[in-house]
Amino acid sequence: MDARLQSLLDRCGGLATRQDVLGVAPPWTLQGACRAGRLVRLLPEVYVDTALVRDVRSELPILARIEPGLARRAALAYSGGRGALSRLTALDVWGLRRQPPGEPVHLDLTAESGLRSLPHLVVRHRLGFAIEPPHVVMRRGLPVTRLDRTLVDSWPLLPPVDRPSLIIRAVNDRLTTPERLVAALAEVPRLTDRSAVRGLVDRLAVGCRSPLEIWGHDHVFTDPGMPTFTRQARVRVGARTIYLDMFAEAERVNVELDGATSHGDPAEREVDLRRDALLATVGILVVRFSHRRLMTNPVAVRQETLAILANRRICP
Repeated sequence: MDARLQSLLDRCGGLATRQDVLGVAPPWTLQGACRAGRLVRLLPEVYVDTALVRDVRSELPILARIEPGLARRAALAYSGGRGALSRLTALDVWGLRRQPPGEPVHLDLTAESGLRSLPHLVVRHRLGFAIEPPHVVMRRGLPVTRLDRTLVDSWPLLPPVDRPSLIIRAVNDRLTTPERLVAALAEVPRLTDRSAVRGLVDRLAVGCRSPLEIWGHDHVFTDPGMPTFTRQARVRVGARTIYLDMFAEAERVNVELDGATSHGDPAEREVDLRRDALLATVGILVVRFSHRRLMTNPVAVRQETLAILANRRICP
C-alpha cells in the first residue's frame, strides 16, 4: 500500500474518508488500494483497512462485519459532521444497554442532510436538529443525542421487558431526571405506547425507584386511608445522611420494600439492620415488606401498614 495512505490509516485507526485520502495522496492511490483489496468501501466516501473486516465471505452487510466502535465512527464519517449517534446505539454509548451484533447503527441527522439509510445503518432526519447542545453532547469522544431524548426515542425499539428498567436505572444513577424525561416526551407527541412512558415517569417523579416500589405505589400504598408518604426522604442522623423509601413523617414510620433478591448476602442484611437501628435512635420505626409478601398478599400488607400507623399516632 502507498506509504502516505498507510500512514493515514495508522493515524485514523484504519478508517478514512475519500476527502482524508485526497488530502495526502492523488485519487488513483485510493483506486489502486481498493483494486488490490487493501481497502474496502464501507459507506459512500468512507473506507476501511480490509484487515479490520471479519469474515470477508459473509453475506452480512459489511458495516456489521467490523468492530462496533469502528462502525459507529464510519457512520459519523458518512454524516460529514451532520449526524449524532442516537436511539439504541446511543444507549450503548451512554453505558445503559449493550447493542447486540445484529442491531444496526442508529444515526440522527439534520433535516437538510439528504443522506439515507443503508444496510446496517438507520438514519433519521429531524427538523430543528443541531449537532450541538442541547440536542447533542459528547460521550466517550462521540456525538450522541442527549440521554433523556435517547431513552424516549428508544422505548418502542426495545423489548418490552427492558423498557422500564433502563429509565429507572438512568434516574437512579442520576444521569437524568423525571423532569427532563417529561420535557423529552413532549418533543415526541406520537411516540408508540406514550402513556406507559408517562405513567412510569410520573411514578419516578413522586420518588419510586424500582419496579417493586412502582407496583406498591399503584396497588397498596396510595389506597384510601394511607398517608401521603414522602419518598426518598432525606434524614440526618449524626454525621450520616440516610434516604428513606417511604416516610410517614407524622407517625415517624419508614416503609422499606425489599426486592426479590434482597438480603441474599448476610453482609448486606447486616448493613440494613445497622441502618434500621440507627434510625431507631431518632425515633423512626422501619417496617420492611418482602417482594414475595407484597406481591402475593397486598391486602394484608395494606392492613398491617394502616394498623402500625394508627398505633404510632396513639402511642408516639
